[in-house]
Amino acid sequence: MLFAASAVPAVADTYTITDLGTLGGTSSYAFNINNSGSVIGWSANASGSMHAFLYSNGTMIDLGTLGGSQSAAYGINDSGQIVGDSGLSGGGSHAFLYRGGTMTDIHPPLAGNNSYATGINATSQVVGYSGGQHALLWDANDPGGALDLGTLGGNYSVAEDINDVGQVCGRANTSTSTHAFLYTNETMLDLGTLGGISLGSAINSSGQVAGDSSYTGGQENSHACLFSGGTVTDLGTLGGTRSGAVGINDSGQVVGWSYTNAGIMHAFLYDDGVMQDLNTLIPVGSGWTLDYALDINNSGAIVGYGTNPSGETHAFLLTPEPATLSLLALGGAALLRRRRRHK
Repeated sequence: MLFAASAVPAVADTYTITDLGTLGGTSSYAFNINNSGSVIGWSANASGSMHAFLYSNGTMIDLGTLGGSQSAAYGINDSGQIVGDSGLSGGGSHAFLYRGGTMTDIHPPLAGNNSYATGINATSQVVGYSGGQHALLWDANDPGGALDLGTLGGNYSVAEDINDVGQVCGRANTSTSTHAFLYTNETMLDLGTLGGISLGSAINSSGQVAGDSSYTGGQENSHACLFSGGTVTDLGTLGGTRSGAVGINDSGQVVGWSYTNAGIMHAFLYDDGVMQDLNTLIPVGSGWTLDYALDINNSGAIVGYGTNPSGETHAFLLTPEPATLSLLALGGAALLRRRRRHK
């Protein structure tokens, strides 16, 4: 059963925007935010190399590498543990765990030569994938015990996110296509599609997955979707032909990206059945264009990246103003009574 959502005009000036800056280069990209407001991603440094960063208390910290020139951070839990992947001095890439000021190699031997970590939960369970393109689940403290999550019948799978009860979402090949999956109770479940392919990007503790799906063929006509209870809900677009959902919080708010009717990529917030262009929810004249929203925490803070007033691509943090929080609380109260969620 499929449902479609439509966009309505939004109220302006409801978020303050913070430019997270860079590590000395000209670009930065924010991918994840925890409930304490710590943000992670990757940024260019003064030499032009991309390094994983942690932004906390107004400061961007370079997390370093495992010996190579590049690294990127993709997941952070509420304890501040960070995972991602880093280049090695001899080539290749390994998953890392950053905690207590130290980056540690947590490459699972099962992964072969290369591994990539995409998410971490409260109990230090890590998800990602191997160089051989299979979804993996392992304990950050015991990489040797990694579990290959398998596929949906094909030869490829990628794990994208994990919740605190150990449920995992991602994408996997069937015998003929690629579908979003939910891994729960030691079983990989096919979440279905709108008719074509589908991808799962983020999961909350109720097992609801944000992602996207196409109606036919590949991703050329994909729409942001919410996969929940056996239903694939089309979240619509901002007037263009494509959209994708990338983050979800425990209130069921979803963020992502969409083309507008002018064919321009804009970040969106989907809340209580409405998709809103985040560019209409920041102060007029800010000089920003918000391209991608990639995560939202339980306080409604949103991170992503866009073009700042200087014309550079920078990571941003959107903080709801008090009026926004009041409206979201009123609009989401009934929803929260029905379903408690946690990213």
